[in-house]
Amino acid sequence: MPFVVDNSVVAGWFLASQADDYTDGVLALLRADVAIVPPLWEYELANVARTAIARGVLSEKDARLAISYVLGLPISVDRTPVAPDRLLALAFVYGLTAYDAAYLELALRHRLSIAVRDGKLKAAAESSGIGIVVGP
Repeated sequence: MPFVVDNSVVAGWFLASQADDYTDGVLALLRADVAIVPPLWEYELANVARTAIARGVLSEKDARLAISYVLGLPISVDRTPVAPDRLLALAFVYGLTAYDAAYLELALRHRLSIAVRDGKLKAAAESSGIGIVVGP
């Protein structure tokens, strides 16, 4: 069944410091499933790579390869417009940034579980009745 994946999980697919059994397990799920992300995810992915380059964690070449690898995975960007007031409302109700609220909104709208490592977003998902993806 499709699931929403937060960038906190995706970063673990190419940054050793962010990798753990959970991120590996979620990646393994993509062998037979598809993840869905909001458009914001594309910017977050690029920013994580840029930050890794700036910190000397990845070379520019390795960052480009990592992005290419991730973009080759079965991840679908949901480009359905979401009203900013909807994101703001979710952000206030659950104590999230508007960025994290975008992931929560997507999971709520599609009634999908979410793969997440971020504590606040995970708590918001649980509070709102959204399931948390567990690895295989």
